[in-house]
Formats: sequence, structure tokens, C-alpha cells
Amino acid sequence: MNTKSQTGQLGEDIACEYLVDKKYKIIERNYRQKWGELDIIAKAPDKILVFVEVKTLRLFGAVQGEWDIKPEDNLTKSKLEKLKRTASLYAGHFQNLIDDKRGWRIDLIAITLNPLTNSRENCEIKHYENL
Repeated sequence: MNTKSQTGQLGEDIACEYLVDKKYKIIERNYRQKWGELDIIAKAPDKILVFVEVKTLRLFGAVQGEWDIKPEDNLTKSKLEKLKRTASLYAGHFQNLIDDKRGWRIDLIAITLNPLTNSRENCEIKHYENL
């Protein structure tokens, strides 16, 4: 049986593979502080520091498109505000990672696992830049 944390870990693994395929450089994963967590910290091909939030949805026994729910729905306004605070604090602490001309941004990668296999095979990945 897969737990929520296993689903989240699989989603983050898929997101990292996706980013690396897009020529991003992964700097850190699962950065945690008492005020929040950052799933993935990466450098985009254009050298912008990117904080990536990953939301993964596993629909057991469903056919893709059958349910009116998306992983993006799990990024609430309050979660986004907490993410922005955590990213800002990280950026302030690790200023050497930021190109002064380009700055930093927050992206969302939303992953819907294949409901037939619940694996990375044929999963749906949506990448939203600069939230």
C-alpha cells in the first residue's frame, strides 16, 4: 500500500527527472526549516534560482479525466504564502546562488500519476512557472 509520503516522494523524483531533462540543475531537495519546506531548489537554464513546489495526485482505480480534481488544487493561497516566505528567507540566506539581474522565482510542478499503474509511466506533468 502506498502512503501519502510515498506518493509525494515519487512525485518529487519525477519532477527532478523532468527538470534535469529540461537542463535545470538540482541544488537541493526537501529543504526544511521550522517556518516551512521547499521541495526542490534548482537553477534554471537561464540561471534563475527556482523554488519548485511539487503536487502529486494518485487516483486509485480511476480513469484519467474521470474525476474533477487536479494536483494544482492542493496549492492553496495560504500554502503559497508560506512557500513565498520560506523561499524569500532561503534566498536571503544563500544570496550567492542568485544572479542579481535575474533574481528568483517559484514554480509549481503538478503530477497526476497514471491511474492504471500508479507509477511514473505515462504520468501527466504540468509545469507552471513564476507563480
